[in-house]
This record gives sequence, structure tokens and C-alpha cells, in this order.
Amino acid sequence: MFSFFDMAAIVVTFAALLSWINNKYLPLSPTAGLLALSAGASGLLILAHFLMPSSRFFSRFDELMRGIDFADVMMDGILAFLLFAAAINTDLPAMRRRRLAIALLAIVGTLISALIIGVCVWAAARAIGRDMPLAWALVFGAVISPTDPVAVLSTLKNVEMPKRLRVELQGESLFNDGIGIVLFTLFLRIALGAEGDQPIVSGIQLLVVEAGGGILLGLCTGYLAYRAVRSIDDYKIEIMISIALAMSTYALAKAVHVSGPLSVVAAGLLLGHRGPEDAMSERTQRYVFGVWDVLDEVLNAVLFLLLGLQLTQVAFEQGAIILAICTIPIVLLARLVSVAAPILFMPASGKMAMRNVPFLTWAGVRGGISVALALSIPAAPAQPAILAATYAVVLFSILVQGSTLKPLARKLTD
Repeated sequence: MFSFFDMAAIVVTFAALLSWINNKYLPLSPTAGLLALSAGASGLLILAHFLMPSSRFFSRFDELMRGIDFADVMMDGILAFLLFAAAINTDLPAMRRRRLAIALLAIVGTLISALIIGVCVWAAARAIGRDMPLAWALVFGAVISPTDPVAVLSTLKNVEMPKRLRVELQGESLFNDGIGIVLFTLFLRIALGAEGDQPIVSGIQLLVVEAGGGILLGLCTGYLAYRAVRSIDDYKIEIMISIALAMSTYALAKAVHVSGPLSVVAAGLLLGHRGPEDAMSERTQRYVFGVWDVLDEVLNAVLFLLLGLQLTQVAFEQGAIILAICTIPIVLLARLVSVAAPILFMPASGKMAMRNVPFLTWAGVRGGISVALALSIPAAPAQPAILAATYAVVLFSILVQGSTLKPLARKLTD
């Protein structure tokens, strides 16, 4: 039986090895390269296990992977650090100037996308002779609609684009996962037959309490951390405070039943903006932001390694694979509509240009959060199809969309 340290050592070492191979030999971004290598390794392991089912190595590997609960590791582990690392490095004043565009993309866009995907996947399932109730199709729509902040921000590091467009994508990806989780919770209740008498009212309450409460909590803990950092000048303690802020804010949000992701984002944005203004010396800023840059790189590597290796634990049915392939164009179409529709609500100031819609559509990268949500669905007839479709979209968006964003940015953005 592997201990926690054994599993951590194996995963981090394997992540470092594949990162080195990608950097030295492959022309892929770190995110796409690591996911491609780990998914490829998963495919080879599955094939080898099929050819040599009695091999002791594969039983040990299977034991290792079963000991790693990806949904738990993602949602109650590294997500807090990755979101905080992204938020603390975000330009808050620029985000404020784009707040209307970000709010429309994160709220209206996510809702539109979830509904379109749900209805279209339900229709596609009927067309290929696979029964999937509309409620479960809407659950999948909520799972796959939010763009993943970790995947998006990791991809954007290597892409040159106008600053305001980058801010819109960053802001949308940081906030729409909270909206997506609320929709996921609501649709899952309906699918499980526990929706109550007023699901719409229930959904509004969830949005207000979880999303609003999470942001408020993050602002409070972020301000306390800012005051603590402002009162001293010792970079080692200030680094410790920033790490404690990310961990305690996420844990406290979970305890009081508000959005952990949104609370961590709010705390990171506040400390990342106010800290350098008047609370951190230049030396402290170098160390604090340097530590978070390193944590971001290491945890990103671990996340996308696990994302690829989890393929060995997924049982893909033939019907589920066919439906999964059909979902890729459906998700792209829903993303196109959900990005274009909010522009119609913008003032006629040209702040959101219709000519940027193709790029915004293609930049809607999905990642680990979608997989974690799909894995958290209780055992149900629709769960294998939802998981297969989620993996299909995530692999396509990171490997194909993410790898082609750089040349596309030069052609499609203004």
C-alpha cells in the first residue's frame, strides 16, 4: 500500500520528468505537452495491461491511481493555490475597467452555454439511440460550460494579444467557475429528483449565497492579510501569510458553505493589488510573487499529469465514445453563441468587438475543474457518458485549441 508521501513523490517526480521531456524535445506549451505525454502514457499502459493482464506492475500502478481521488485533490486541494496564484498576479484596475464585459461573459455566457449544450446533447443522444434524460444533459452542460481558470491562464502565458482581451479572458475564467458550480449543483438536484418545488428560486438563492458570500468572505480575509503584511517588513513571514491566506480562506469558505474558488480569487485580487501599493517592499514583492510563480508551475504540472493519467481509470463504452465525439462541435457552437450574445447587451462603445468573437470562442479552454465535477457525480446511468464527453472536450480544448491559440491570436484579434 502506498503512503501519501510515496504517492506525492511518484507524481511530482513523473511530472518533473515529463516537463523536462516536453521542454527539451516537444514544440508544445507546458500545459498541452504535459497533458499529451501523460494521456499518451495512459494509452500505452491500457494497451500493455490488455496484452499482459497478469503483470504485477499494472496492478501496482492501478493501486496507485485508485489511491488518488482526482476530484478531491482538485476541488479540495490544489485548486485553492492555483486560483490564488492567478488572482494575485492579475491587474485589478484593468479588470475593473472591463467589469461589465467580464460579468456578462461569466454569468450570462455560462448560463446560455449550459442550456444550449444540455438541449443539444440531449437531442444528439436521442439521435444516436442512446437515452439521456434532459436533466442529466443539463448537468453535463453545467459541468463543461465554465472555462477553466487554470487551463486558460496557463495557455495565455504563451499567447500575445491585446491587453483588454487578455483581461476579459482572465476575468471570465476566474469568476465563471463559481457560476458553473452553482448551476451544476442545481441541475444535479433536479436530475436526482431532489429539486424541491421552486428550482429557479433555489438557483437564485444558491447564486446569491454561495457566489456573493464567497466574494465577501475573500475580501474580508484578504483585507486582514493585507493589514498584517502592512504592519511588518519580513518577506519570510509575508510569504507565510500569503500561503495561509489561500489555505484558510478556501477552508473557511467550505465550512460556511460559500464558494471557495470565488473567495480565494477575491482574497488574491485584494492582496495582489493593495500589497505592492503600500504594504510590501520591493524585496518582499520579488520573493512573494516569485514563490507563487514557482507554486503555480509545480502544481500546474501535477494537475495536468494527473488529468492525463486518470484516463486509465475511466471505463469508456462504445455508445459513450460516439456521444463524446458529438459533444465537441456542440460545445464549440454553444461557446460561440454564449460569447456573441452578451455583446448585444453592451453599450455601443465598441468595448467588446464582434470581430473578437472567433478568438474568444476558440480560447474557451476547459480543464481539471470540469473533470473533477464529472467525477463527483453519484453513480447513475448517465455518469459514464458524461465523464467520457467531459474528457473528450477537455482533451480537445487543451491539445487542439490551446496549441493553436498563438497563431490564431495574430490573425483574429485587433
